[in-house]
Order: sequence, then C-alpha cells, then structure tokens
Amino acid sequence: MFSLTSAEMAAFLLSVIILLAAAHALGFLAERIAIPRVIGEVAAGLLLGPTLLGRWFPEAFHRLFDAFPSHGKLLGLMAQFGLILLMFTSGLKFQPRFEKSDGIIGSAIVIGSTIFPFAAGWLFTFLFNPAPFLGPAQNTTALKIVVAVSIAVTSIPVLSKILYDLGVIHTRFAKLVIAVAGIHDTLLWMALAVASGLVTSQPGTGAVPAWKSVAVTGGFIVMCLLAVPKILRRLNGWKANILFRASFLGYILIVLFALSDLAGYLGIDIMFGALLAGIATRLTLPEHLFRRVENSLREISFSFFVPVYFALVGIQLDLARHFSLPFFLLYLLFATAAQGFAVYGTCRAIRLDRLSSLNLAAAMNARGGPGIVLSTVAYSLGIINQDFFSVIVMLSLVSSWMAGSWLRYVLRTGRPLMPGDERITLLRPQEEARLDPLPKHS
Repeated sequence: MFSLTSAEMAAFLLSVIILLAAAHALGFLAERIAIPRVIGEVAAGLLLGPTLLGRWFPEAFHRLFDAFPSHGKLLGLMAQFGLILLMFTSGLKFQPRFEKSDGIIGSAIVIGSTIFPFAAGWLFTFLFNPAPFLGPAQNTTALKIVVAVSIAVTSIPVLSKILYDLGVIHTRFAKLVIAVAGIHDTLLWMALAVASGLVTSQPGTGAVPAWKSVAVTGGFIVMCLLAVPKILRRLNGWKANILFRASFLGYILIVLFALSDLAGYLGIDIMFGALLAGIATRLTLPEHLFRRVENSLREISFSFFVPVYFALVGIQLDLARHFSLPFFLLYLLFATAAQGFAVYGTCRAIRLDRLSSLNLAAAMNARGGPGIVLSTVAYSLGIINQDFFSVIVMLSLVSSWMAGSWLRYVLRTGRPLMPGDERITLLRPQEEARLDPLPKHS
C-alpha cells in the first residue's frame, strides 16, 4: 500500500544522490569564494533544472526527476520536511532579550526595519501593475503583503553564517543583529500568515476574511509564545511523560509537528507553525537541553534536508522563460534602498555613528533563506506566479551576497562593525573556533 517498486526506489534514490551531491559541492565552492552557501545550493538546482539541464537535455531531466508518477511528489515531500526543519531551526535562534546596553538600539531598529520597509513595499505595488505577477489565487491583497514582506525580510541563518565566517559571531554587532532579525522576522511572518489566510479561508479581498485571519494568527502566536512554553515546562518535568524519557529529540520533533499541524488546521501556513515551534522550544528549554536540540537537529537538517530543499527551489526556477532581468534589477534597487535607508535613518536618528549605521543597514538587507521560504510559500499558495517567484528568489540570493561582501570589506579595512568590538574583530578564524566549537550552517 505504501511501498515503491524496486525500480521506483532506485530512481528516487538516484535523484536524491545527485541533488545532495550537487548542493553540497556547489555550496562548498560558494563558501570558498566568500559567497553564502545557500547561493551554491540553489545554483545546484539551476544546473539540474529547466534553466540548464531541462532546457538542453530534457530527456535526462525527465529520467532524473520525473521517472514515475509519484516521483515529483516524493521530492516535494522531502523539500517540505527540509523547509519545516529550516523554519524550526530559525525559530531556535530567536533571542527574546537584547543586551541591556543595546535595548534602545535594538528596539529602534526592529521598528525601523519592519514598519518603513513594509510600508514602502506596499506602496511600491501602486507603481507597477501587479496583475502580471498574480498566481492562481488571484488575490491582489495577498500579493501586496508578499511584496511588502519581501522588501523587509531578513535572514537569521545567512547572517549567522556570514558573521561566523568573518570571525565576529561573538561581537556586540552580531548579537544585536541576530536578536533584531529574530523579532523582526516573527512580525513579518505574521503578515505572511495573514496573506496565507486570505487565500486559504475564503475567496475575496474584503475586510472580514482579512480581520479573521489576523485574529486567528494573532491568537496562535500568543498561544505559542505564552501558553505553550508554560505547558511544555510542566510536561517536561512530569514523571509520567514517557515520550520525554524515551527519546528527548523524538519528543521535540513531536512538538514541532504538532504545532505545525495545528497551524494547518487553523488555516495558517504550516511553516509558520514550525517557526513558532522553534521559538517556543527556545523559550522553554534550559540552556544545556536547548544546545542538545539545536546541535542534533542542525546536523541532520543542514546535512540532508535543507540542501535538498534549496536545490529543489533552484529546480523550480526557469530563468530562461520566467525571469525579467530589467524588472529584477529595478526590484533589487528598490528593495535595497528601502531597507537600507530605513535602517540607516533609524540608526542615525538614535545617534549611532555613520559606519555602524551603514553596517547595520547592510546586514538587515540579507534576505537569504527566509526570502526563499517566502517565495516558496507564496508560490505554493498561488499568491504569486513563477515569474515573481524567480524575482524574489534571486533578490534573496543577491542581497545576501551584497551584505556579506560589504561586511567583509569593512573588516578588511581594520575597522570594527560597531564601537566596542575593536578587540574581537581582530580574532583569527582558529581563535574564533576555540570560542565557539559548534559548527554553523547557512
């Protein structure tokens, strides 16, 4: 009933082997030339997908990824598990508090990097005709939300990897940026959940479905951030909780899938449930158990599921037929300027120096994995079409590369990213590894 034939299993495993090998190989090469790993992983999909292999060798592409009726669905299922784990591990990076000395700075940047770029993205939709980018759902309001989120979103995983590679993960700058990005993206995922509710609950763009979606999503967030951690703390200490005692990691995975499943039943995107499950776990577990969960899931996720997910994102791209370079360049310019000026202006308003303000603006422009997740979710829900899907993915990749390049340039000039980081920025990678022996992934 649930089995595959030997030939089907062999074909499926061959596609997984090729996807995984290509993603890791190109991800490694990308890192060697100081490019975020996610760019190489998506590039693997571009090479194997309709952009190149499918265009020039369609029969080989068909044999690799569409050899039997359920082949594509199985690969899609793997991609979905990769996305769930990626969102969960992103939630684990959530920092509920700023350093005491940076509370005002962090709060100001959260407001500046969320409200102003989101508003700019919303207004941008009035400058061009959104109709050519609408997906099957034909919901203009949801599309406007996706545009606004794509302008404002920031990548915690890519930022963490960039800062680790530069040897500054323990600096004031790194801690501030990661904490800001965690709160910032949680607010933006709430907006995406509203867009999801608009197209999954009932048709139309009126106020009733919008407010209903906001209410349900808001209630779910409050439950996950306030009620779930309290419930989990009691369950963790309950002697009759045999799941916790039988397999601690298995127990955490049950919590992850349960909250993701609940989100789906509430009409909220499952990936948003996975993100909140990660945040709830971060707020629940003591430090030693949290590290155990983070290390265990990170290894399997970023060794197998997540690279396959990003490679399959690349396979979904067809840059030869579904990509407008002029519109992409315009979108990239607008997105970079909107987020950059918002963060820079906010930092200057609270009297941060110019270089620190520029560095924070550059860092918050790295969209990376969350930007790709945004495009994947919006595309799967029918909010956007393949043309706009390609634009958001490429925006995420190029903006991440730009952010990493700027921060690397500043450090090469011998200047700290923020005042107070002068000594730490001089650490060599070997010394940084001794401070933080845990491997980091993008």
